[in-house]
Amino acid sequence: MDMDLSLDYSQDMGMGMRVSPTLIAVNQILALSSQELQTAIKQEAEDNPAFDIVEHHTCPICGETLKGQICTNCARSEANHAQAADTFNFEDYAYNNDFSVGGTYNAMTADEEFDPMTLVAAERTLGERLMGDLRAILDTSDVFIAEFIIGSLDERGFLSQSVPDIARQLNVAEPRVEHVLEELQHVGPPGMGARDLRECLLLQLDYMVLETDMEEPPYVRAIIDEHLTELGEHKYGYIAQKLGTTSEAISAARDFIKTHLNPYPVMEPADYQTWGSPSRAQYIAPDVVIKLEEGEFVVEVVESRRFFMRINPLYNRLAGQLRGTHAQYSEDERRHIQQYVSRAKLFMSNINQRRETMLKIAKVLVQVQEEFLRHGVRSLRPLTRAQVAEATGLHESTVSRATAGKYVMLPNRHVIPFSDFFTASLSVKDVIKEIIIREGRPLTDREIVSRLRDDGIRVARRTVAKYRSQLGILPSTLR
Repeated sequence: MDMDLSLDYSQDMGMGMRVSPTLIAVNQILALSSQELQTAIKQEAEDNPAFDIVEHHTCPICGETLKGQICTNCARSEANHAQAADTFNFEDYAYNNDFSVGGTYNAMTADEEFDPMTLVAAERTLGERLMGDLRAILDTSDVFIAEFIIGSLDERGFLSQSVPDIARQLNVAEPRVEHVLEELQHVGPPGMGARDLRECLLLQLDYMVLETDMEEPPYVRAIIDEHLTELGEHKYGYIAQKLGTTSEAISAARDFIKTHLNPYPVMEPADYQTWGSPSRAQYIAPDVVIKLEEGEFVVEVVESRRFFMRINPLYNRLAGQLRGTHAQYSEDERRHIQQYVSRAKLFMSNINQRRETMLKIAKVLVQVQEEFLRHGVRSLRPLTRAQVAEATGLHESTVSRATAGKYVMLPNRHVIPFSDFFTASLSVKDVIKEIIIREGRPLTDREIVSRLRDDGIRVARRTVAKYRSQLGILPSTLR
């Protein structure tokens, strides 16, 4: 990270207050993820001879300082962790949490060594992740069909065999194969399992509209569905005539397709590494840890344990000598010492400010969302970053920077994004899940909207469909 940390605020009477490089550096450090911050600290230690760090070995799970190879925090008895786990129903929450860092820990015997890395789930292949999701929603008798379909996907994500061919080879009815394929297309990356370009683009369009509540652009679906060949031949006037619109409207639809949709479900292997599978296994180190000690919540910013930062003793002594005499050093030497010592002090000040800001925000979140921490997602209170900014005295943009891309370990040792504290929709999803579990007959999305309205929750039918899909629950016609 290359930052000029030596300049101050400046003001132009005609322009008002201008943002200084110092303030920019503070905001840049605040916005860094935990991993990025560690990289920045190490880079500063390499670039600045007046800045020293002593890196502590910390547990990759909880961030506690390790004593030898053992994390005493993670090695506590199961009874200590069960207290938090019993008060937080994670099963109701897991549908919106893509990250897992192990579960309940067993007490170690005296001669056992605890290896925290054994609790880190390995990243699975795309096929394994798809099968994991499909097993959760399919009848056991249909799992072998899913395995066959996944094995029939080509390197681009297209289904290389037709549904009739698969049904004939497996000696099953075509509707069963079609049903499993639809579920795969639902849980997989957008466009996965498509049989041709047209279906691939339509699946991606459906995903964008459903997942983002985006208004579907005019004519895009009709062009993909009916005039894809003409679009490839640039026959915009012909398409416009068929659809009763102008060539400009068709050009706008073409630009949307070109910009937002891909011709293949999987462009490169790296493209699906960040795909949000409902059961994705990935290790995420927390930035903040919330503990429950003697009935009270304790908040700690983990990064403060990972490094001990200081001014290099030699440079610190030289800086002290500069204040007493000027005869021993040349002007270049004086400038060198002052520049790097000042830079180191300011860098450490910015790091400390980041820690204090995150701690202040986390304490407010714990105070407001205490019931959520104790009782689960149904107790999540609607909360905005603006409200947190008002409570902390910070600017809303500062709250956004301090929480974006950051993660919190809850007392039950599960890691969630900071953003989940602001997601009131989690509790709505939980209510929808409960309504469906208790339904006497399969309820339509419109009927669920009506039930929610009776409970004082007003959401659109399309939103209910989106949340139901994210929960992995089938529509009423298939339940």
